[in-house]
Amino acid sequence: MTGRQQLGIVAIVLVAVAAIGFTITRVLGNELTPLGAGTRAPNFQAATLDTPPKMKSLSDYKGQVVLVNVWATWCEPCRVEIPSIERLYRTYGPKGLRVVAVSIDDSASDASILAYVHQMGMTFDVLHDPAGKIEHAYQVTGYPETVIIGKDGIIRKKVAMAIDWDSEGNRRLIEQLLAE
Repeated sequence: MTGRQQLGIVAIVLVAVAAIGFTITRVLGNELTPLGAGTRAPNFQAATLDTPPKMKSLSDYKGQVVLVNVWATWCEPCRVEIPSIERLYRTYGPKGLRVVAVSIDDSASDASILAYVHQMGMTFDVLHDPAGKIEHAYQVTGYPETVIIGKDGIIRKKVAMAIDWDSEGNRRLIEQLLAE
């Protein structure tokens, strides 16, 4: 076998390895790079419930402490959790905490989501992502799912279930992040 033939075989093998590597990262992307505390929060876009709706993104909250909650109107644990998020927001919103609740309802209209928001007494930012793009970006595994993001854009806490966000431990975390 000539040197030229050997070089050709090596080139074919390298192309095949690169193609396999590319395919694996596309199929297993989320599993290879899990999103959690210590990772940069991915940007997302979702629409406000205004008429006409406006697009907002995480970058609109740059440099702020942000609690991002992914929820749906049909989610019973979300209904249980929202009042504690509202209490946390009423306490720390004036001090700089931003709360962004992103509804992933695909079949609900903005009007029905807005009725839910009023019924629940939600006074923080509520966005709608009917395509569920935030679910992929944030590797959502269930509802509700919440992340707290520091001023530096790094996720500080990720929780994949309903919890009491107005608890002493969560208040201390928010106070610490607001002070940074």
